[in-house]
Amino acid sequence: MSILPHVGRASAYPNGALAACRLFGYGLLTVGLLPLQIVGLLCWPALANAIPRLHHWLCAWIIGLKIHREGQPVSGQPVLFISNHISYFDIIALGSILPASFVAKSDVAAWPVFGLLARLCRTVFVERRAAGARGHIAFIRDRLTQADSLIVFPEGTSSDGSRVLPFKSTLFAAVEREAIAVQPISISYTRLNGMPIGRALRPVYAWFGDMDLGPHLWAALSYGSAEVVIRFHSPVIASEFANRKLLSQYCHDQVANGIGLGATPPLQRCEPLLDLPMAGDALQQVPTRESEENACEKS
Repeated sequence: MSILPHVGRASAYPNGALAACRLFGYGLLTVGLLPLQIVGLLCWPALANAIPRLHHWLCAWIIGLKIHREGQPVSGQPVLFISNHISYFDIIALGSILPASFVAKSDVAAWPVFGLLARLCRTVFVERRAAGARGHIAFIRDRLTQADSLIVFPEGTSSDGSRVLPFKSTLFAAVEREAIAVQPISISYTRLNGMPIGRALRPVYAWFGDMDLGPHLWAALSYGSAEVVIRFHSPVIASEFANRKLLSQYCHDQVANGIGLGATPPLQRCEPLLDLPMAGDALQQVPTRESEENACEKS
């Protein structure tokens, strides 16, 4: 699938020189931070956790991502963040905000350059097939119980951003009946050089179907700037759901509703709870679906 040659005005034409400068800047930044990340992984865990977030934040600036956040991510305890997936830029956008590692399909580990970077960022690799993924459930649960937060794209692939694909519930088994916070996230690419991104412009940043990574990445880097809206929905505790399928469906509905809001904030929104207590007391503090609805009605 080809990328549009322009998006309606001269300032929005693709610029090969801009793409080259951005790739050079990304490479320079990555090579510069790489030794620090290796040192952190070997003997300084706090540094190893901070470097990826710094890397993503600086990369967002280099490639022209303007990130707008609505709501607040849970802090103070391990969290399983659940997000829709549109582009490889999702990693940079979410990674610049969240001190968390990603859960990715095992194919990514073999990608040139990006596979190495993913391993250095302590990415959890899982099989795409449900049968293979079950073997990684215990490892994901261990990471969460060790106070690590993780980001999951349960659609299993990326889409054009016009809808949220059905979630695969297998990975939710890692938190099934566990007192672990789960927070849905909606990510949307809303503007390109200040112009609203409609259906015709979504392929500029959305990477899906049979698109080749190299040409798509070069084209995406050739444009000016993109505005990305990241919505954090109210967190829940996994153990308040009878099974992982109900939790998966609940998260899907929250993410899909967030995508449907587009670039316009809702008229009423209950703010998510911040600094949740650790797992032992979390059940009494995190709002249930019923209490959240009551709070919205009273506001």
